[in-house]
Amino acid sequence: MFERFCKFFSINEVSNVIKGNNSVEVLSKLLNTFGGKSFNKGLYRLHTLSDVEKWNNNVIQAFPEFNGRITCFGYDWLGRQFALDNQRIENEQPQILMFEPGTAEVLEIPCNIVQFHDEEIPEYHDSCLASEFFKDWTSINPDGLKINECVGYKVMLFLGGEDTLQNLEKSDMDVYWSICSQLIQKTNGLPEGTIVKGIGFSE
Repeated sequence: MFERFCKFFSINEVSNVIKGNNSVEVLSKLLNTFGGKSFNKGLYRLHTLSDVEKWNNNVIQAFPEFNGRITCFGYDWLGRQFALDNQRIENEQPQILMFEPGTAEVLEIPCNIVQFHDEEIPEYHDSCLASEFFKDWTSINPDGLKINECVGYKVMLFLGGEDTLQNLEKSDMDVYWSICSQLIQKTNGLPEGTIVKGIGFSE
């Protein structure tokens, strides 16, 4: 279990100790083993167990319709949060959601926690982690990211920003999510093309 994940990121830890009878047990052991660690200069990172509730709450601030439904476990370089979805169950295993603060979108990933790490990331890392875009960004930002940093959009895509390197900047992830959450809630339900003025941010 998690052998391919470890091989993909050249992790030396013995991954076969991570076993469990259900997703809760597997996730707990995964985060106990790898929580708080960064892979490939910040392409992908896993939360610590103590940070899971914090990020559940941060995500729910932006997407309140998911209250009581998610368990966040990891995030990528763009600050996108990955979570177990307890309302989408396949073979008794919760499936994955990806929350995108820069686009205000929530994407369903049809796999469980083990499949996500052992299949989705090794085989489809560009689709789920935007690895090619990350490669472009690191070519001009070789130092990578600290555990609390992400690369955010200067102008959010849901506000008309462009998905280009020029529209990216390194950000504190808590601050970035706080700003995105407020913008998402203030613009929720507005017709496309609406001009938004006078937005202020609370502390």
